[in-house]
Amino acid sequence: MAALSRTPAAALAVPAAAAAPAAAAALAAPVAPVATRADRAVPGSTQSLPLAPLTPGTPQAQPPPSSAPSSAPFSSSPSTPSGDRTLPPAAAPAQGLARRDVRRFSLVGIVWDDPESELHGRVQVRTRAAGTTKWSAWQDVDTHNHEHAADPDTTERASGGVRGSTAPLWVGDSDGVEVRVQGQADGRAAGADGRAVVAEPLPKGMRVELVDPGAEPPLQGPEPDASPANALTAESAASAASSAVNADLAPLGATEIAALSEEETRADLLATRGEGTDPPGPTDATDATDATDATDPTSTPGTTDPAGTKDTVGEKEAAGEKEAADKADAAAAAQRAKPYIGARPRIVTRRGWGADEGLREPDFSYTKTVKAAFVHHSASGNNYSCAQAPSVIRSIYRYHVKSSGWRDIGYNFLIDKCGNIYEGRAGGVAKPVMGAHTRGFNSNSTGIAVLGSFGTANPPAATVTAVARLTAWKLGLYGANPRGKTYLKSGGGNLYQKGKNVRLDVISGHRDGFATECPGSRLYAKLGKARADSARYQGR
Repeated sequence: MAALSRTPAAALAVPAAAAAPAAAAALAAPVAPVATRADRAVPGSTQSLPLAPLTPGTPQAQPPPSSAPSSAPFSSSPSTPSGDRTLPPAAAPAQGLARRDVRRFSLVGIVWDDPESELHGRVQVRTRAAGTTKWSAWQDVDTHNHEHAADPDTTERASGGVRGSTAPLWVGDSDGVEVRVQGQADGRAAGADGRAVVAEPLPKGMRVELVDPGAEPPLQGPEPDASPANALTAESAASAASSAVNADLAPLGATEIAALSEEETRADLLATRGEGTDPPGPTDATDATDATDATDPTSTPGTTDPAGTKDTVGEKEAAGEKEAADKADAAAAAQRAKPYIGARPRIVTRRGWGADEGLREPDFSYTKTVKAAFVHHSASGNNYSCAQAPSVIRSIYRYHVKSSGWRDIGYNFLIDKCGNIYEGRAGGVAKPVMGAHTRGFNSNSTGIAVLGSFGTANPPAATVTAVARLTAWKLGLYGANPRGKTYLKSGGGNLYQKGKNVRLDVISGHRDGFATECPGSRLYAKLGKARADSARYQGR
């Protein structure tokens, strides 16, 4: 077992003060003997351009003669006719940005001042491929993004720097842009000309954000005469800390965490527990989370006694708690004898996809355990190659932090169309890192985003398999059954009021915790298969 990359207690434990100890630990950790990303200046950039009112009834979005929508790379996205001169609804607000040349960018989104304001309407963009005269067709941008956010009343949400935002859209290498935002008419009233009247104004302070992910940093090995100490001093404290929290799984500075076999993963976990660490979180051989949560009187309906006898009620409650405790003890014993955990998959680290660690907040944020996994789609479009996935992730990261005002990228993990798995929010892939992915249910959960949009497009089989393999391992670390149910306490949202204990699938779609289209109907329909496969990978 000496050659294995283990998941010991240190990999699961949450540090009391995360950033400083992690950076200090980096000085003593081994340096990866394999090729690592070269240090470089801050990559990427963001152009933020204000939108201006558009005059109702004026011609909008006429493509130039050189435009060729039928051959544009985004023809699969919703579009409007080339010569669209549709008159907006009466009094409907409209804002936009006239066609213009800009610095190169690859991802676009719209932000506004108040994160509590929603954009009720339609957002469309068209872009020009860099170095050409070809403009894309109009593309719709997903306007409902507030459900991907930190929980209400959390430090991240209340930082004062959070802004409202649409989902980001990947458009590829571009150097021209045009934007139009049309308010939505609610149909409740009509003017003298019969046109619908808009329900509410557009959010204030709308801007279009054009994100350049930066060039992929080159791979290079350590300098021939570089000692480990010298190599580490070249890394920023933030980069060292981000890598150090995974030091039990991979060498410091590694671009990926290697996969383990099923036998290696199970032996690794048993060896960890032999060091005196009990399995974190709930365990259950049949329905782990339900067995554990049944002992929590706040998560189950209270018992009643028809006779009104207080002693009888107390006896029933005590008996029920003892039965649940016995079930949990038996399940825990079975879990210790044979841990239900899937083989650890290969995971590309933040260093592997080129994260600029200077963008995020320097410290890490943790929750208590991982009882559930929420599956998302990034709603950023499907027009990317797997080779471009690191650039897409760097763009989303920059958009979440610099444009939306979040502390880090919101998702804990991301998966591309080829099934590659990427580390998301910093803090350690084996640890219970607090994300900002499912508003109201970020505590005691992990968020997995599949890159793409799956409302009408089917997710590739490789992505569904990757979801199953990742959850089999991650949930297995915390004793959760992928086919089971669990209780999570709502932090507040549009489906469940704050404080309500909600029974959810251990592997849930975003829409199960918040009224949203995410993760798209086509991906959501595949979650049953992901649950079954994940449980099978765990050996259940």
